Amino acid sequence: MRFRPLLALMLAFCLTFAAAPSSVSAAFVLGDERGNSQFAGVVNTGAAGECATLPADAQGSINTDGKFKNLCLQPTEFFVKLAATRRQKADFVPAKIISPRYNSSIDEVYGDLSGGKFTAKGGIDFALITVLSPNGEEFPLAFSVKDMIADGSKSISPGAEFKGTTFVPSYRTGDFLDPKSRAKDTGVDYAQGLVALGGDDEDLAKENIKQDLTGQGQITLSIDRVDEATNSFAGTFVAIQPSDNDLGSKEPVDIKLTGVLFGRKA
Repeated sequence: MRFRPLLALMLAFCLTFAAAPSSVSAAFVLGDERGNSQFAGVVNTGAAGECATLPADAQGSINTDGKFKNLCLQPTEFFVKLAATRRQKADFVPAKIISPRYNSSIDEVYGDLSGGKFTAKGGIDFALITVLSPNGEEFPLAFSVKDMIADGSKSISPGAEFKGTTFVPSYRTGDFLDPKSRAKDTGVDYAQGLVALGGDDEDLAKENIKQDLTGQGQITLSIDRVDEATNSFAGTFVAIQPSDNDLGSKEPVDIKLTGVLFGRKA
């Protein structure tokens, strides 16, 4: 007897859905948001993280006076500089991106373009990435073009190169709490259970005392194609920057990223 109210409620719930107009369901599934072919062709495909491009025969020249916008850098290859061994010197070896799968691009970067120099001022100018080296070690990094200053040719044309530096922020902020609840800005900078071990152990100090360390990267922008009609340009890039240092507890390694770029003169 006591189950009758529950059964009645379940029956009413089922009848509500069965009696709902089919047009409502069709509108929900095939509406502007869900039925949009462009959305359906992009979602979960990785296309949203791809930079625009130009035809292979796009030729022309754009002067470097004014501003740039919509700068997009999409990394396609990753390399980790592993430590030297007795038989082999330190060198870059291919690595595999493991996170995020479809969201490693930098986009909508804007800034000044004058005197043959790109000076980044803002935009979606960094992306958090983790790569896996051949030895099985994971290396997080903040792929960044923050404060980029790249100097080079006096015009944007096929064959032009712009080289410079970038600011690489810490992979984690100073408020990050590790498994032992240590952080830089929260007032807890050591693990209580380790205090008795003393403060003379350098490795222990690195783990206990968090530092918001930043770094500097190098970048080269190479122009391959230019469309004068739209003030657009495309090409490739090479960036070398340090990996995450785990707020001072690890020594960073150099990560090299190569890929494609696209941008416009504002």
